[in-house]
Amino acid sequence: MLLTPEEMDRRLDEHFDFEARDDVAGVLRTLTPEVEHDVVGWPTGPSRGREGARPFYETLFADLSHGQVKSLRRLYGDGFMVDDSLWSGKAPGRPFGLDGGDRPLSFRLLHVIEFAENGQISRENVWVDMAAILQQLPQVAVAA
Repeated sequence: MLLTPEEMDRRLDEHFDFEARDDVAGVLRTLTPEVEHDVVGWPTGPSRGREGARPFYETLFADLSHGQVKSLRRLYGDGFMVDDSLWSGKAPGRPFGLDGGDRPLSFRLLHVIEFAENGQISRENVWVDMAAILQQLPQVAVAA
């Protein structure tokens, strides 16, 4: 049985709510046990399974704080959705390897989400607007 767009919205919003609370266990519960998790450009590449996704979320929650996701547009298909959203918050750690300096940060995200019949996320594919991040978190060159 395929999810309706409204059910997909509820499932992804639940996932984002756990992210906003830095709740790794909650986020992982929204994923299938065999989830494919792929943040394009992430140094370790795509991961498989909840435990494979755990290190990404632990790092993310250490590097970014007070995060809120605002969905700008969503498109729906049979068993999947595309979510264009804006993340905003602070960067106390080293997001994407950059010194955050606890500065404010906002950037666009594009999620392609596939759902299992039980409503859990079976595939999460994410593109991040790195150009916006680099503009907001300029790095100080260290003299050699």
